[in-house]
Parts: sequence; C-alpha cells; structure tokens
Amino acid sequence: MLINKDMKMVEVIHMNHHLLHVINRFGIQLGFGEKSVEVVCKEHQVDLNFFLDLINTYHNRSYFPLQNLLKIKANMLVDYLHKTHQYYLEFKVPEIESYIDRLLSDNVLEEESKQLLSDFFQQYKAELTQHIQIEETMVYPYAIALEKYLKQKISKEELTGYLKKYSIAEYEEEHGDIEEKLFDLKNIIIKYLPAPRDSRLLNVILHDLFELELDLNNHCHIENMILVPIVEEMEKALSETP
Repeated sequence: MLINKDMKMVEVIHMNHHLLHVINRFGIQLGFGEKSVEVVCKEHQVDLNFFLDLINTYHNRSYFPLQNLLKIKANMLVDYLHKTHQYYLEFKVPEIESYIDRLLSDNVLEEESKQLLSDFFQQYKAELTQHIQIEETMVYPYAIALEKYLKQKISKEELTGYLKKYSIAEYEEEHGDIEEKLFDLKNIIIKYLPAPRDSRLLNVILHDLFELELDLNNHCHIENMILVPIVEEMEKALSETP
C-alpha cells in the first residue's frame, strides 16, 4: 500500500516508523496532530509530489518512480541528500559508535577482539566520511552551479570554475561501493565476537548497522539513478548552449 496525500501523517508513522528519519530530512518534526500529508507538506513548504515519491521509495522497495524523480530540481534533491549526510554524520554514526564504545569497555572481551572491532569501525567511519566530503565539496556544488547557470543566475565565469574542477563522469567512476566494509563489520560481530556481559548490546549494534546499510543503499540508489542523470542532462544542455 502506497502513502498518499490524504493520509494523516500520524498514520504514515504508524504504518512504517522507519520513515520517521526520512520525514525529518524534509524539516518535518513530530507534533503534526491529525493533519494530512498534504497539509503538513504545505505548512513546511515541502514539494508534495517529491515528498510522496521519495517516502514511497523508502516504504516500498519495489516502488521507484524514475520518470517522476528525474523531473525534480537539482537544488531540491541536493538539499535532501545533504540532510541525509547530516543524519549519518551527526546522529547515526555517533550513535553506533557510542554503543561500540560501551561494548569495548566490557572486560569479558579479549583485547584482540576489542581492537579488531574498533579498527574495522574506525576504518568504515573514515571511508564513509571521505565519501561524503567528496560529494559535499565537489559533486553537489557542481550540480547546483549547473542549474543556476542554466537558469541564468550565475555567470559563465562562475560556472567555469566548477567545470575546471569536476564533471559527473568523474563522479560515476569514483562513486565506489562503500558497503563492503560495513558487511565485514557486521560479520565480525555475528561470527567472531564472544558474548559480552550484556549480549543485548550486540543486538542493538547489529540492528543499527543493518538499518544504516539499508538507508545507505537507498541513498546511493537515488544518487546513481536520479542525481547523475539530472546532472548529465544539464551537462548536455550546457554543451548545446551557445
């Protein structure tokens, strides 16, 4: 069942509470009473069609309205992707790290096991952070600059600076898979860590890692299938501009 504009926003949360953090990325927080999705989006100046297409993409894995999403504005998509990065770096990753720190303080675990877990997590954190920094400092500003130039909001000279630094072809080549190390980290916990005093802590960490993995998969899918084609289309329009 897909989410529609006439549903109450509270019904959406009850239907799938995992969507809460996605809804938050649109600047929508709890406290919307009995208001419908349409009314809440209007009050928060959120594009209703974009909200519904994206929220249903997360809600239903088989739903991906490619043609609809390809029509959205680059700045709107980049804003959402930027807030997703903030969620990872400012909340989700630190939350997981705090659980791992608690686990590492357990004297039952051998030092070798603690070091292995700590090293893998820090390597993954560094890799994810570097990946995000590339997107935030190069890819997203490039997409915004293209859109602004085509709308005649910046000069050719301003755009040239971005063109010298980047192109979406480079992004496609270096947009590597950041999932492998996360998979290894989960396997270390599942296969090799002895049970700590509080085994529930391992379950909490694993649950959060699986949730992060799913969210990252959706995030990368949107970048590959939506952001890249939108930018490629703008590059094509730029090449045809006298």
